[in-house]
Amino acid sequence: MVFLRVTDLAESPAPPVATSAPCPSPAVAAGRSLAETTRARNAWIEIDVEALEHNLCALRAAVGAGCETVAVIKGNAYGAGIEGVAPVLEAAGVERFGVAWVSEGGQLRGLGIRRPIIVLGHSFPEDAPTAVAHDLTLTCHSLALGHALSAAAVRAGRVARVHIHIDSGLHRDGVSLDEGVALAEALRDLPGLAVEGISTHMANADEPDDSFSDAQAALFRAATERLPWVPYRHTANSATALRRAGLRFEGVRIGLALHGILPSNTPGPALRPILSVKARLARVSDSPEGDGVSYGLTWRAERPSRAGLVPVGYADGWSRHLGNRGEVLVRGRRCPVIGRVMMDQFVVDVTALPAAEEGDEVVLLGAQGGDAIRADEVAEAAGTIPWDTFASLTARLPRVFHRAGVVERVTGG
Repeated sequence: MVFLRVTDLAESPAPPVATSAPCPSPAVAAGRSLAETTRARNAWIEIDVEALEHNLCALRAAVGAGCETVAVIKGNAYGAGIEGVAPVLEAAGVERFGVAWVSEGGQLRGLGIRRPIIVLGHSFPEDAPTAVAHDLTLTCHSLALGHALSAAAVRAGRVARVHIHIDSGLHRDGVSLDEGVALAEALRDLPGLAVEGISTHMANADEPDDSFSDAQAALFRAATERLPWVPYRHTANSATALRRAGLRFEGVRIGLALHGILPSNTPGPALRPILSVKARLARVSDSPEGDGVSYGLTWRAERPSRAGLVPVGYADGWSRHLGNRGEVLVRGRRCPVIGRVMMDQFVVDVTALPAAEEGDEVVLLGAQGGDAIRADEVAEAAGTIPWDTFASLTARLPRVFHRAGVVERVTGG
């Protein structure tokens, strides 16, 4: 029986991989200030790469040495923009990446990412050739997928690595304990295939009472005891990684915390928000007493008012549920959203700002003056969670990656 050290697997150079697109050149705006770059934009997203690097460093220190960071950047890096986030994290030393789909892994390889990539979600046997071509580690749930990977790997003269996900109680994906053990043993004998890892996912990691994690951990440990030859184990998302040291194993899967947001009920290091959503007032108009605003006229002026038009809507991922509930910052002051959020814009009450005018910066998410609107605040107003607030942000909003206010890259938009 041959045992592989985790470091052997993580540090060995990846074979050449096919790329779906060349690594994009830095945007022409690189080197300019944020103010110069955004002066004529209706709306945009700012990503603070120094804050991203800070968060990775702080989280790695909190987790401790000997445990890898699997940076989960599915869903366009939780809305932040995979083209800018992934290269920063790889340069900062993150050991692995986690994505949901094979297509996301291929996109990372197209960006020039060389670190190991784990596809955490479902894959079909038809995905095997692409996975092998891009050197992606699939989560394997069936012998059919294993055979397809084995055949593709043998044809390519490579080794396909797979992880087995044990369903320990979340009932989202994976296989049962007995099925997982039997699958791992069967895959072990296939040519061109290496069973590299075993994983599970906690169901209530960020709840005040996360005691169900104890039962899940016991089942997972039973799996590892029956599969002692599998070298890489991972169970922890951001909350579990910070709350339960005993469940860190060889790697932890960090997603939300990289954005500078600690999950609910989770103590942790001081993190910095990386993402801001900003726009510029497109119009300021007077609304006489009694006038309604936006579709359905769900808000009416109780006094002579001034209304500011913000060119962001639910087509950009700004929740319709924020109508008559959300707030923004204009000139450092909170202004309420009035009326319904529309597809491409919404309206805010700027009556308290008589000097407000077209072109003024509006902060939907982030800091301005001495105030800040955080993702958890926006999520609560919309009746959702920060993950949803981030991941809903669409590609129509350009992402402006900057370091200390100097632009390094602009993507999309």
